[in-house]
Amino acid sequence: MSQQKLMIGSRVRQLRQSFGLTQAAMAEELGISTSYMNLIERNQRPMSAKILLRMAEIYDIDIAKLSPESDAKIVQELATILKNPAYGSYSISSAELRDSVGVSPDFARAFIALHARAEDLTVRASMRDDPYVDRDKVELLEESAGAVENVRRFIHDSQNYFDEIDQAAEKLADDLGLKTRQPHTALSTRLLESHGIEARIVPAEIIPGRLSQFDPHNRRLNLSELLPQSGRRFRIAYQLGLLEHRGVIEATVRKAILPSKEADDLARLSLANYFAAAVLMPYGRFLKTAQDNRYDVELLTRRFDTSYEQTAHRLTTLQRKGARGVPFFFVRVDMAGNISKRFSAGKFHFSRFGGACPLWNIHACFQTPGETIPQVIEMPDGTQYFSVARAVLRPEGAHGQNAQMVAIGLGCELKYANELVYAQGGTGRGQADIAPTPIGVNCYLCERPACRSRAHAPINKKLRFDERVRGQSIFRFDG
Repeated sequence: MSQQKLMIGSRVRQLRQSFGLTQAAMAEELGISTSYMNLIERNQRPMSAKILLRMAEIYDIDIAKLSPESDAKIVQELATILKNPAYGSYSISSAELRDSVGVSPDFARAFIALHARAEDLTVRASMRDDPYVDRDKVELLEESAGAVENVRRFIHDSQNYFDEIDQAAEKLADDLGLKTRQPHTALSTRLLESHGIEARIVPAEIIPGRLSQFDPHNRRLNLSELLPQSGRRFRIAYQLGLLEHRGVIEATVRKAILPSKEADDLARLSLANYFAAAVLMPYGRFLKTAQDNRYDVELLTRRFDTSYEQTAHRLTTLQRKGARGVPFFFVRVDMAGNISKRFSAGKFHFSRFGGACPLWNIHACFQTPGETIPQVIEMPDGTQYFSVARAVLRPEGAHGQNAQMVAIGLGCELKYANELVYAQGGTGRGQADIAPTPIGVNCYLCERPACRSRAHAPINKKLRFDERVRGQSIFRFDG
């Protein structure tokens, strides 16, 4: 435990009241005096590690939810939301935000969720009004997007890190000796000897349209010949996660309290994928290697024999308490600009609808596949990030099947840039010192008034048109 004093009186009081307990009743269960309990709730005494662990044991709660760090994350998110012009008439200081979150963190979370819902509905309404949108599919979009967004929110609220799953995966990697043994051999041997399941490389026509398929009746894990070696290892590790640590995965899904079976299924799949990545790139060894080599993704892919996408994604999960890495964000974009995957260990203004801003070089990198391109970007609220983008080919295909190219974006707040190998140019001049490129979340939500790349009008601005003036964009509005 940290030596920092935990002054979390309002959180303790809220927890006690949620269980309908008096101070005397909770004090008795925790083995302390009522007067001491009163002092804790009034922030006149810190919460000790012993009492905190006792509280977690008795009331089956996640200690992280009582931590001041979780408060800071909520305050940061609220501050970002309140910069929206819709709340311009309110003047709320940082101190007021911290006090509000301290008194009622659940109310703050509800406001954040409500704002996100309002933003979603506004964009969807805009889509319905678009004559080129297939209106018959809008409702289907809302249903399918619901499960995806709920799971994304759950992962984001967990800071893209799941300690029990990560620890279990790291232990399995140590048990298998993956530091010295060939991962494919070690994993497939474990699958066969411990579970009687054979991992087989099969012709593509055996499992058409699939890259892998588990056949429980014949005790086989079929891996398509189209799947690269890094993908084959990943699927074996994924299957081991479901076989050996399903209980931990299921418990994590239950804690998420997701609203539908579809969301539960997606969360289970996502957590099994998380386990697989954590086996192939064990936390302690991967973090040390990343830090020693200044987060050189290309080198890490060679060292751990993983794909560029797997490695970049794993970097966003290095948030273990007491051993944190740089809080990266990750995004995967196709050539049409659609965001198909996004994760963040820190804060980043992700687009839930539409593509990423065309001024972000994650689009330009398709012109130079295999080259990592750095860029400093600035969001409308002034937050600056250092990002790198690289176009990679996903080779899972045969002749006549077009290989899919995607762009992988990886970035962090600008203050962390000097920890990255990409922040140094060939002359030694820091790339982080270059002028930032102003971008937006997407055109619907961006309020920059003079953007030549704007494709849509902003949803919360009144447009104005003047036949005498031709601006950089057809959409003119008050900035």
